[in-house]
Amino acid sequence: MGSSSDWGVMKAATETLAQFGVDSETKVLSAHRTPAELQAWVASLRSRGFGAVIAAAGGAAHLAGVVAAFTTLPVIGVPIKSKSLEGLDSLLSMVQMPSGIPVAVVAIDGAKNAALLAIEILAVTDDALRQKMDEFRAAQARKVLDSTLD
Repeated sequence: MGSSSDWGVMKAATETLAQFGVDSETKVLSAHRTPAELQAWVASLRSRGFGAVIAAAGGAAHLAGVVAAFTTLPVIGVPIKSKSLEGLDSLLSMVQMPSGIPVAVVAIDGAKNAALLAIEILAVTDDALRQKMDEFRAAQARKVLDSTLD
């Protein structure tokens, strides 16, 4: 996260990852205020066994793009709703990455979907995680099919 104020949104990502048994690490690092520390942390991720990064920020929302510049791990950006433009500024900042440095971007404040996308990425090579995702999707379908209108 770019700021500790993003935790209210991003807590849903860590909770979702935990529900699937996926270990995660939560950090507050700024693309602008702590660039050296951010670069060092990102550089350590692959060697520590991480398979994807979720980066959340509001406003200019450069965090996801800077993270993507420092790694070839998949980076998922979560634009955080801002005061002035309701998060549209954050969303546009993330989706307008230059060619060659991709960032996958979810909805404004879409932390849960960011976690689910990270899980899907990891499940490509993890059969147990794929099975959990299949069960999750089946449960979602059952919930819709079992719903009634009163």
